[in-house]
Amino acid sequence: MSEELFDIVDDQDRVIGQMARSEVHRQKLLHRAVSIFVFNSRGQLLLQQRSATKDEYPLCYTSSASGHVTAGENYDETAPREMQEELGLTSPVERLAKFPAGPETANEFTVLYRTVTDAPPQFDTGEIAGGAFYDLKEIDQWLERSPDQFSPPFRIAYLWYRSNCSPHPACD
Repeated sequence: MSEELFDIVDDQDRVIGQMARSEVHRQKLLHRAVSIFVFNSRGQLLLQQRSATKDEYPLCYTSSASGHVTAGENYDETAPREMQEELGLTSPVERLAKFPAGPETANEFTVLYRTVTDAPPQFDTGEIAGGAFYDLKEIDQWLERSPDQFSPPFRIAYLWYRSNCSPHPACD
């Protein structure tokens, strides 16, 4: 199988070229990603623990699903694909926010999405070591106690979510 191809973008998120995944990461070039928060009907958030074989943040907890935008694809196409590939879930996603690319986001412009489903996730064991649903207050305490157990991109997205969406009715 050939290596995944990414769009390389400038600091305004405009496509300026394409390159293989390994080279984009090695050269720390700006590229695109999505992050999806999957909630159940009780308001709990699904967290996944990244596989030990991941090249970035192995065994850290992170968003329910996340992934790179493939060359020629857009954010809104990528989110449901990643959720299906990683979790086996198909559910309408809502676009919430876009975060700028930088060292703390692994040089990725990242769009955060949210969905609500009670369907059980089927974890892709090649990507995910495990996962479970957690109450947001439990995640708040865990993050306060052990921030290094979470990927930096997740911490950014989660703290934004807690400040801007939860418990505000406009987002819940």
